Amino acid sequence: MAEIDREGELQSDGTLLVDGQAVAVVYFRAGYTPIDYPSETEWAARLLVEQSSAVKCPSISYHLAGTKKIQQELAKPNVLERFLDNKGDIAKIRRCFAGLWSLDDKDIVRKAIEAPDLFVMKPQREGGGNNIYGDDVRKTLVRLQKEGNVEDAAYILMQRIFPSVYPTIFVRDGICHKDHAISELGIFGAYLRNKDKVIVNDQCGYLMRTKVSSSNEGGVAAGFAVLDSIYLT
Repeated sequence: MAEIDREGELQSDGTLLVDGQAVAVVYFRAGYTPIDYPSETEWAARLLVEQSSAVKCPSISYHLAGTKKIQQELAKPNVLERFLDNKGDIAKIRRCFAGLWSLDDKDIVRKAIEAPDLFVMKPQREGGGNNIYGDDVRKTLVRLQKEGNVEDAAYILMQRIFPSVYPTIFVRDGICHKDHAISELGIFGAYLRNKDKVIVNDQCGYLMRTKVSSSNEGGVAAGFAVLDSIYLT
């Protein structure tokens, strides 16, 4: 990001130049966590990219749509109605929602302290290894209450999901392991727009992640889960 700030240049027609080369597509492999923005230099680089006509993957609006805070806002009453007209579709989507609350909700915080196993604390981060589970939820909430600082704004509380457990066989490094597992299904979407004109908005495949049922985390790249495929029964 700092290199883009040093070498980047925005032309009058919106073209982004980096080291004198025109950039067609910007793919963000980084830029999702606070440590990616250690100074104003990185923020200036992000602004430069967003102001350009290069295709951003993701754009800042799509990036923010994936944050837990926006998911929390979408779960509030009458918000889905801003984006969907069909009441049946809205009802189907709402049935898929888990509870999401900010730490400003004192009643939910109290319940989470009393029964931490029913909740997960999630920060505004991507990837595995960032969530807080079990008794650590209670300890973290009690600490934040005592300190009374603004750190609690970085977290949300989410209703913990308890999926079905089933026996399976994992294969790692050519070795089979029998264990009990749970799976998570993710649907890939393709979305391309030019300002307000949507060019592509469609599903384009899926990702099945399977992990041992005793593991809280679930990232494949983080080493907690394995890639899997669907077997309908």
